[in-house]
Amino acid sequence: MGRGRVELKRIENKITRQVTFSKRRTGLLKKAHEISVLCDADVALIIFSTKGKIFEYSTHSSMESILERYERYSYAEKSLTAPEIETQASWTLESSKLKTKIEVLEKNIRHYVGEDLEQLNLRELQNVDQQLETALKRVRTKKNQLMHESISQLHKKERTLQERNNTLLKKLKENEKSSEQQNERLQLPQPPQLSQPPQLPRPPPQQPHVDPSYATSSGVLIGSAMREEELSRAHPVSGTMMPPWMIRHLNQ
Repeated sequence: MGRGRVELKRIENKITRQVTFSKRRTGLLKKAHEISVLCDADVALIIFSTKGKIFEYSTHSSMESILERYERYSYAEKSLTAPEIETQASWTLESSKLKTKIEVLEKNIRHYVGEDLEQLNLRELQNVDQQLETALKRVRTKKNQLMHESISQLHKKERTLQERNNTLLKKLKENEKSSEQQNERLQLPQPPQLSQPPQLPRPPPQQPHVDPSYATSSGVLIGSAMREEELSRAHPVSGTMMPPWMIRHLNQ
């Protein structure tokens, strides 16, 4: 029993419409891939669901290059067929190009943050993975560069501070040395302590010298001489020396 002809109109049942969309979308993507492989053609396919999700397929060339090629040929045809609306067409072309680029960038951003990955095939996922790896390498390289620059700046600052510290220590030592020299100059010399002269031993009293020619047997002259010496010790005279006879006269 053959399959009957399907009437081309909107399917009212929501579940049936969603199932049919998934089947037809898969088949359409498969046919686009087959025609690109069999005929070596550049194929670009874009599908938007009722919820606004985008499904696309492109050959080895990127989607942007195929769209730019299409817009270039479309713009050439429009310029040949309607030269009077050239300005309006150029603005329309530029706006469409910008809208397309915005949509592609938004889609890539969603893919990079891990959203809307269900409709991607293996090759597209590998492409996203490779782009993320490349971006991660660039970020790490930039981070390492900034870290090395920061470390080098810190080392340079450390050397500068060390040199400044050494200079300050040198100046401090010079100031201390100069202050010590000034203190030594300002100090008054102490007067020398006078030492007491050593006391010489007192000579023993000298005995009066008596000439033996004047000595008598009775010892009168010796006694008188000793008496005169005692009188001279008892009555010292600071002036001229008095004769012994005067001293005897004074004592009587």
